[in-house]
Amino acid sequence: MIFIAVKFTVRPEHAGSWLEKTAAFTAATRAEEGNLFFDWSRSVEDPNQFVLLEGFRDGDAGAAHVGSDHFKAGLDAMAPLIAATPEIINADIPNEGWGEMGELAPQS
Repeated sequence: MIFIAVKFTVRPEHAGSWLEKTAAFTAATRAEEGNLFFDWSRSVEDPNQFVLLEGFRDGDAGAAHVGSDHFKAGLDAMAPLIAATPEIINADIPNEGWGEMGELAPQS
């Protein structure tokens, strides 16, 4: 699995509409055959910062994503909205997706 985490710092005037403005990119990526997850989170400490967690089946699926028309359109749409170059972590993990956390479970 290809795991990607990207931290976006958004211009303050666009932070409130960031998820709306990236909705088409998000929907198109989630529809990709090799996409496992594509989830946005907003920082509780900095309202102008969003983290995107992405999972792709394998390197080929990741390459297809980066080569897609919606990826290019998404970058073009995001460029005027960001305040800084995004920070990224990209790793190839020998896993097929989510598993259960062994250290924590709901209590009765």
